[in-house]
Amino acid sequence: MSAQRIIRMALAILASGASLALSWPYWRDFSYWAESEVMWLVYLAVGFVLAVYVFHVYLGSLRTLFEHDALARAGKAGQKPARPAGKEGVA
Repeated sequence: MSAQRIIRMALAILASGASLALSWPYWRDFSYWAESEVMWLVYLAVGFVLAVYVFHVYLGSLRTLFEHDALARAGKAGQKPARPAGKEGVA
């Protein structure tokens, strides 16, 4: 696994953890939706997994946007575009 992928996953987990802390149901005395503690735990677990996925995909697409921007800038300057990191074997 590449260092960039590990960093993206770590950032996704940290951001999801912050989201989980902000939505902790005990602060609201279970005042809405699920009345049982088990349903809250299921709700938070599923939400955490979805949040990690969404953050990870967002950070991956952000990397792609920066790569495209670098290619466009190099094209405007008349330079040969540099290969993106991690793509050494691709022709």
